[in-house]
Amino acid sequence: MAAGAGGAAALTTATPAHAQGARPTSAAARGRGGLGELPTPTVVAHRGASGYRPEHTLGSYQLGLDMGADIVEQDLVPTRDGHLVCRHENDISGTTDVADHPEFADRRTTKTVDGQSLTGWFTEDFTLAELKTLRATERIPDQRRNNTLYDGRWTIPTFEEVLRWADEQGRKRDRPVWLYTETKHPTYFRSLGLGLEQPLARLLRRYGRDRASARLLLQSFEPTSMQRMAELVDTPRVVLLSSAESRPWDLQQKGDPRTVADLVTPSGLREISRYAQGIGPTLDLVIPRRSDGSLAEPTRLVSQAHTAELLVHPYTLRNENRFLPAEYRRGDDPNAYGDVFGALRTYFRTGIDGVFADHPDTALLAAADHRG
Repeated sequence: MAAGAGGAAALTTATPAHAQGARPTSAAARGRGGLGELPTPTVVAHRGASGYRPEHTLGSYQLGLDMGADIVEQDLVPTRDGHLVCRHENDISGTTDVADHPEFADRRTTKTVDGQSLTGWFTEDFTLAELKTLRATERIPDQRRNNTLYDGRWTIPTFEEVLRWADEQGRKRDRPVWLYTETKHPTYFRSLGLGLEQPLARLLRRYGRDRASARLLLQSFEPTSMQRMAELVDTPRVVLLSSAESRPWDLQQKGDPRTVADLVTPSGLREISRYAQGIGPTLDLVIPRRSDGSLAEPTRLVSQAHTAELLVHPYTLRNENRFLPAEYRRGDDPNAYGDVFGALRTYFRTGIDGVFADHPDTALLAAADHRG
């Protein structure tokens, strides 16, 4: 997508948000049921507080909520017997201790998932009971060594367990707990007879999260998955967007030649708005990076998405130097923290409605500064 003049969208004031009093809400959220309760900028605990705990564990989700995150995120993949569990990928080689289980040694295999060849262990080859014998581990131990302290502490949660946890936490806190739930590789799983949308819709109905006012957002990198969910439930939906030159896998499988660059044009955004309430672009689609890793001028994506009445929740802000734009890195250690507050100030000035963050506490401080 071509970079353009980046005017920030105007923020307006909405009704009071949960227990923390009145906070600004973007124009794109107003009049959209429960979405109007979300503060702007919204802070999403990315896979929980994954900067501090192994991702997609109840420990990571709990810490993200305890830190004050506005929403806690889950990614969903299926088991062989059709249960939905929370993992970033169906390949669990690097996020569990499965390699230490000799009884599952013969499950190691090579598969092609969304065109990529992967060798490891996959959730769709395990029953839920078998997966529950595994323990979660830190996905990037070389970068987040402190997180390895918690290796083995938690099992893989089912999405139903997370829904129950959210309801329980909501009762304790006397306010709803928001969730942000992604369907992972839906076309691939549908080809295996393990489609995600129908079982997800059943759970949303069972736990009262199937209405437009539900405190839950659905998301997927495959637009057709969100179109399918729109036919099943009224829960708000978000289309995730990778790099501009990439093509969503479902579009590839349909022979649709469009890339993400086509989806983020004004006409593409208007089409998305027919079945979704928001987009989740990479941060680079909001502000591209130059060849040296520094930030260029913002694009017009935020203002154009707001014109289409779409929320904009980009991903992912992390504290470590290796993930930050060049001008916000501090020192030579790629794993040390950089000037994340400076980076967040720059991104928030574009008018984004929220951000996915591995370190929710940091993002919340920056969001509070911006709201002020």
